[in-house]
Amino acid sequence: MILGKVIGTIWATRKDEGLVGMKLQLVRHIGLDGQSKESFLVAVDSVGAGVGETVLVATGSSARLTELTKNKPVDAVIMAIVDKLDVAE
Repeated sequence: MILGKVIGTIWATRKDEGLVGMKLQLVRHIGLDGQSKESFLVAVDSVGAGVGETVLVATGSSARLTELTKNKPVDAVIMAIVDKLDVAE
């Protein structure tokens, strides 16, 4: 899983039929300290996350295991909104 922050929404009026009705979010990777990294990805939002929220993203074949994305052309899905992150160092 990837820890990230939603930084935007992607609007695509023309897309594969399997993606119709799905919200596409732009997610920037973040470190354990909450600081942004340079990398980002596009993920289908299965939990109603909004811009500015910290999220967990599943990628690869695991991204097609949610109810929303089952058997769809998806390789990244937001599957949790992070309420709190405790890190013991």
